[in-house]
Amino acid sequence: MCICLKVLALESMLPSKLKRHLESLHPNVVGKPREFFVRKVAEAKLQKSSFSKQTKMNSNALLSSYQVAYLVAQSKKPHTIAEELILPAAVKMVTNMVGEDAGKQLLKVPLSNNTVSRRINDMAEDINDQFICNLRGKDFALQLDEATDNHKDTHLICYVRFVHEKQIVEDLLFCKEIKGGTTGQDLYVVVDDFMQQNQIDWERCVGVCTDGGRSMAGCYQGLQARIRSKAPNAVWTHCIIHREALAAGNLSEELHGILKIVIKVVNHIKTRPMKARFFAKLCEDMGADHSCLLFYSSSRWLSLGNSLLRVYELRNEIYSYLHDDEHCFADKFIDADFLIQMGFLSDLFEKLNVPNKSLQGNNTNILQLSAKVSAFKKKVILWKSSVSKGDYKCFPSLDQFLQENGMVLKEELQTVFVLYLSQLRFYLDKYFPEDEVELIKLVSNPFYAEIPQHLNNEEAEQLIDVASDLALKVRFQSQSLFEFWYQAGEEYPMISKRPLRVLIPFATSYLCEAGFSAVAVIKSKYRA
Repeated sequence: MCICLKVLALESMLPSKLKRHLESLHPNVVGKPREFFVRKVAEAKLQKSSFSKQTKMNSNALLSSYQVAYLVAQSKKPHTIAEELILPAAVKMVTNMVGEDAGKQLLKVPLSNNTVSRRINDMAEDINDQFICNLRGKDFALQLDEATDNHKDTHLICYVRFVHEKQIVEDLLFCKEIKGGTTGQDLYVVVDDFMQQNQIDWERCVGVCTDGGRSMAGCYQGLQARIRSKAPNAVWTHCIIHREALAAGNLSEELHGILKIVIKVVNHIKTRPMKARFFAKLCEDMGADHSCLLFYSSSRWLSLGNSLLRVYELRNEIYSYLHDDEHCFADKFIDADFLIQMGFLSDLFEKLNVPNKSLQGNNTNILQLSAKVSAFKKKVILWKSSVSKGDYKCFPSLDQFLQENGMVLKEELQTVFVLYLSQLRFYLDKYFPEDEVELIKLVSNPFYAEIPQHLNNEEAEQLIDVASDLALKVRFQSQSLFEFWYQAGEEYPMISKRPLRVLIPFATSYLCEAGFSAVAVIKSKYRA
């Protein structure tokens, strides 16, 4: 290294060339003693070391900035939280624990609002590019839904599922704001534009799952119909959770009247802050387990059962409050017939919430959820038979009320309950037909299933080979259905294509509902 901080070539180290370099570029130091040059070289090395350390610190600050931005995005917090809270808090903690100099070093980390926003956008674009790259060229299924947020903005959210590196991957594909209408054509334009921009082949789409709305499920002008025109192999699935809610919502006239009274009472107390406070104080004074009622929302799958159960548990407190308030429905809460019907409804919808919860979650498929629905159908038959015989132990609230009051259920009420259970079974059969389950028996157990007529000769032959393979039969007991059919496809590729096309599509729109909940958290009135 020269005094001018330049690194010279090996051939320039000859004494004659070094002398010429010194005389031509550094004439002011010609004739200086050897110690002068040794000191200058040491100072140059120290300056270079300091510069390298500063560069390293800058790179560490940049890395820290990205890591903090990633945590902010994960926690769904505003971008300003990094500059307003995280950085000042970190500086104070480091200053107290390590020292003032270390605290000052943290101030070099760029965490301004615009910087954090830019970091998050950069990471989002990079993740999206990687995800789209993994998706291209593979069979995939879509799950879509649209909703309007609290700022009256409409969004279309889409999740995708596909096979990558022998594993099923399901993740958010996009969430886009809809500027125009929400017809099937408008929604399709949004999805199709995204597919074209990212060069995703529509023909590889094997399934589309939506709710039963006309714009989504219409067989001629709906979104699913337009997607299937581009992807003829795609199978449309009506969300199983929505179907279960639709089947349960067909109440008889008598029970619907009970539900209307309950909702009116809840709204009377909950929508008025002063009444809600007085009711909470009353519940506290009476030693109730709860101090508030729960709202019912038709768009919330579990709210009806939870709201009914809470009202039934606080029936005595509600009567006292409504009686003091001289409300017209006060006497209903000491009417035995009304309480019996409300107890029956609270028990029944609590039972309906159990399969509803089990149908929710990630990595579900039509086989798992159809089995749960079939089991629930059989339970409805059992409950109907028990009620017909006068056995109400399957409805604990109803049974406890009858025993505590020494009552026998009236024949007309028994008829109402039996009729509703029959009606519930009818609508379950309507929304979950048996032929839909028959189509997937082959996938669930190929060793005992009959050969479907729609298989060609080559597929039928490979199915026979699979059913006769003892090694596969042993593996079937220890592996998931997807793992079994994916590995079987290496040896029997023809017959494994159909099972994989059954397992890849979504069976519910649960992810979309969870995604909209995340959007509601992010898009508050302070961050609109």
